[in-house]
Amino acid sequence: MPAFVVAIDGPAASGKGTLARRLAEHFGLAHLDTGKLYRATAFLVLAAGGDPADPTTAAAAAQRVDLARLSEPGLLSEEVAQASSVVAAIPEVRAALLERQRDFAAHPPAPPKGHRPRGAVLDGRDIGTAVCPGATVKLFVTASPEARAERRLRELRQRGATVIYGDVLQDMKERDARDSERRVAPLAAAPDAVTLDTTGLDADRVFELASEIIARALAAHGP
Repeated sequence: MPAFVVAIDGPAASGKGTLARRLAEHFGLAHLDTGKLYRATAFLVLAAGGDPADPTTAAAAAQRVDLARLSEPGLLSEEVAQASSVVAAIPEVRAALLERQRDFAAHPPAPPKGHRPRGAVLDGRDIGTAVCPGATVKLFVTASPEARAERRLRELRQRGATVIYGDVLQDMKERDARDSERRVAPLAAAPDAVTLDTTGLDADRVFELASEIIARALAAHGP
């Protein structure tokens, strides 16, 4: 039986990452934040003094990304976040990372407790449309640009950054445009995805809604 795969897509600061982690932990599924693959690529390019917009440099960095190091603090900087959106628009980078994402979904790693997970949760921009078009469950998590900018502003200030709302909102809109207008695997909801608009919802309510969908799918999927 194919692995049970949950694909969660959505724009920046929509809440998809938090949701994906909670769902994975709750249902005993492996989790991959695919956005961190692009952040790691951007980090390697910047660390070497390269140009994130250069296809050759970015693709070479993508080949060196280590999945075991995706939790490093350096990937969380705003500079890396902006550069990750640039490298993600490069077809050669996406091609370099595509099979690694698919392999994770098809063969999820065993969790620390030793039992093999029933599947995996992958979150990103193109999981349900390009990476895992046959995913068991597809969710598209979104929110208004203003709500997402407020969330990102709080996040950045908690890290000690000095930022203003107007700048964060403008950056958010520019990133949305890059993600949705890129030529390869643009940000979009899969036709069969369930859309969750989190603008007026707290994280717990979004988790409840998503959990109900996944519980039903797991029951139908079998052991």
